[in-house]
Amino acid sequence: MPYLPLEEHLPGITGLLEYRKDTAEPIRNLTQILLRGPSTLTEAERELIATVVSSGNACKFCTQAHTAAADQLLGEQDTTQKVKENINTAPVSDKMKALLTIASQVQQSGKTVSEKSIQQAKAAGATDIELHDTVLIAALFSLYNRYVDGLSTVTPTDPEFYKRLAERISKGYLRLPQGYDHLKK
Repeated sequence: MPYLPLEEHLPGITGLLEYRKDTAEPIRNLTQILLRGPSTLTEAERELIATVVSSGNACKFCTQAHTAAADQLLGEQDTTQKVKENINTAPVSDKMKALLTIASQVQQSGKTVSEKSIQQAKAAGATDIELHDTVLIAALFSLYNRYVDGLSTVTPTDPEFYKRLAERISKGYLRLPQGYDHLKK
């Protein structure tokens, strides 16, 4: 049961963003820039960062939402599952393994990111902007995970919900111009 009076048809972070639209706008804009804006990291790779952080924080809503988005963008489900199980053996590039490791370190504490981790990522081909964006995405999703869980938002259990959500967020994170009333059942 949510700790605030949120609209029942808007589980997870969407209900919170609709609850306070003035704070939602910069949150949505930053997410749009980081996850859908121009980058040398693919949208799927950036969703993998969100997935790893959300999984590490045990935020069920965000883990399921971003796993579904990454799966949709990748066109398969194996990679996200393996990344959540073990970054080092996951079927991603060495650069992504290094960046996902840094994201996991940020999820624990920014202070756990070491010079060695940064150098390993650079040696694997990560650019300074990719390092910056990885840390910022990881920090941002740690905030989102705490926001969603800290106010006890609704977490749907139906996998079909997350497939529909993935279709929506794979197109972007900005508020739908028509709002969300069409999602009411």
